[in-house]
Amino acid sequence: MSTSFSPIISAEELSQLNLAEIILVDARAGANAFENYQNQHLKEARFVDLNRDLAAIPENPANGGRHPLPSIEDFSKTLSSLGISPESHVVVYDDKNGSNFAARFWWMMRAVGHEKIQVLNGGYQAAITFGFPTNSGEEFFPKTDYPIQNWQLPLAAIDEVEIARKTDQNIIIDVRDKNRYDGLTEPLDLIAGHIPGAINIPLTENLDESGLFKAAAILAEKYKSILGDKNPENIIVHCGSGVTACHTLLAMDYAGIPIPKLYVGSWSEWSRNDREMTLKQ
Repeated sequence: MSTSFSPIISAEELSQLNLAEIILVDARAGANAFENYQNQHLKEARFVDLNRDLAAIPENPANGGRHPLPSIEDFSKTLSSLGISPESHVVVYDDKNGSNFAARFWWMMRAVGHEKIQVLNGGYQAAITFGFPTNSGEEFFPKTDYPIQNWQLPLAAIDEVEIARKTDQNIIIDVRDKNRYDGLTEPLDLIAGHIPGAINIPLTENLDESGLFKAAAILAEKYKSILGDKNPENIIVHCGSGVTACHTLLAMDYAGIPIPKLYVGSWSEWSRNDREMTLKQ
């Protein structure tokens, strides 16, 4: 881990924390996400919306992909509206065992220098199964002031990816499922395929048969065998739109591997910009 604070927390560990001393964030996504939150959420959790709070959706995904990062100013306002301060201990969850959307929030928090941020292993269902208390409706909490200067974790832009894919010194990792990487199917973007030179390591390989993150030692062995002694500056991770790639960045951090670069635009940007593509053969 790049900090002494584990990025992953189990439902049992969460249950042992004092709710008055942490901030829970519900990052479930989808068309009915807020309705689901209002119907039931973990007690005292505050809701964050993927499209509204964790991205700045463009008119044309060719400009930054489907989920570009919001401005620093807007993310500062989001954290302040959630009642989060730089000293807060934050735990975020979603309803995906792999914590896809929670991982995006985790990465963004880490990218602004926040260290006390954890993702709930197994997500919402794991907490429910463990008997964590729930609530309905909205939660009320005091607002704060969270000043942010810049993104502190490394990012890669499309032109950098173009250069990196052509050199042996770099590794580009595509975390989408194999069928999307192979160009057999594409449910979200206009063209099926992948960035030439990218290798496919589906994010599902970070999880065990129960849908929980594999042990840190197992993840460390896996990624170190692939990455070798590559400098983190020479490793770029992407997905479809820069959201689920954060799942693998989370797994790497959990494994004690320095967080590499995130290509936020990902395939949704690349495939709309007349770049070379590897399509179904």
